[in-house]
Amino acid sequence: MSTISAKTPDYDSPAQLKTFLEERGMSMQKKFGQNFLVNRDARRRLIDALQVEEGTTVWEVGPGLGAMTDEMLRRGCVVTAFEIDHCFADTLRQIFAPYIEKGQFTLVEGDVLKTWKPYFKEHGLPQRFFGNLPYNVAAAIVADMISEGARFDRSIITVQKEVAERMAAKFGTDNYSSFSVLCQWAYDVTNVMDLAGGCFWPRPNVDSRSVAFVKKDRFPCCKDPKLFMTMLRVLFAQRRKTIKNNLNTMNGLKGNVDTVLERAGIAANIRAETLSGEQMLALSDVLYDFFAEQKTDGGRQ
Repeated sequence: MSTISAKTPDYDSPAQLKTFLEERGMSMQKKFGQNFLVNRDARRRLIDALQVEEGTTVWEVGPGLGAMTDEMLRRGCVVTAFEIDHCFADTLRQIFAPYIEKGQFTLVEGDVLKTWKPYFKEHGLPQRFFGNLPYNVAAAIVADMISEGARFDRSIITVQKEVAERMAAKFGTDNYSSFSVLCQWAYDVTNVMDLAGGCFWPRPNVDSRSVAFVKKDRFPCCKDPKLFMTMLRVLFAQRRKTIKNNLNTMNGLKGNVDTVLERAGIAANIRAETLSGEQMLALSDVLYDFFAEQKTDGGRQ
């Protein structure tokens, strides 16, 4: 990488961003899903939606050259950014060196799916989460954090529009999936704004949508969260199959599915997408009680 100093680039100009990268021997890498939000008004509106003030702690995933980071730091946030691209990480350290010196900015380099858990164990969770997430890993990042019990008071997440639709989908609709249930189990999910491809550079081939996640006070609302998540994966494993047929593949349940469904008051011949989140949580508790009974009966034999 060149030794040219990394002054804050013009985040509104694709041409100047291109020059900034070329002068430093840097390039965009498609595998990382790198697209810069060059619409200044959209950047401000997204940080407005994040509802931050001076001293608010934030995790940011995929800062790129720091357009959103800059906006948050100027508002007094304490930002920890997770960046996978080594060249971008080096540049961010130069751009935000004054903020690093006063402890307002921390950079965690590497794949966020591998780095966030160790960082979380050492430092705990911030108040906010922000990410213009790479489309190919967005669902994995969100699901991984929820599964590990890492929930933020408020998050603003920008993803491919179809991924956002899955996040907020209601039961009985085509987009409803195990991912929909997982997101809405942990958060109240609402749409913030749509972003056309022209808001970004390079311009993606798809439209994006930003959604707000607000942490639910009542959580997890079930007796065994791990069992609930396992059940979700089983129920949606083959969408065209009935609930009964999918549950028959669950360890320790084959031959007893009718009993469990009857206790839960759920018909055996319907599909998972017709069940609300509340019904699934109730079914999970029936499963928990059933497995507990099986263990007790087994111990008596």
